Amino acid sequence: MLVTSGIYSRVRNPIYVSGVIFLVGLALIVGRPLLLIVLLLLIPLQIVRARREAVVLEKKFGDAYREYRKRTWF
Repeated sequence: MLVTSGIYSRVRNPIYVSGVIFLVGLALIVGRPLLLIVLLLLIPLQIVRARREAVVLEKKFGDAYREYRKRTWF
């Protein structure tokens, strides 16, 4: 079943987005700008993972997933 409600109605990969927000917040709270470098390394990896997942989901759900992608972010 393709979930398109709740947070998924806006963001296709909320766990990846949440992770980025968490790392930014953590870097600010602990005062370690070095953590932002980790973030710069993590973002490209998350993009690759999301693209791979999109291929699998498109194969499984076809047009329904393509329409879902049009109306959501990342």
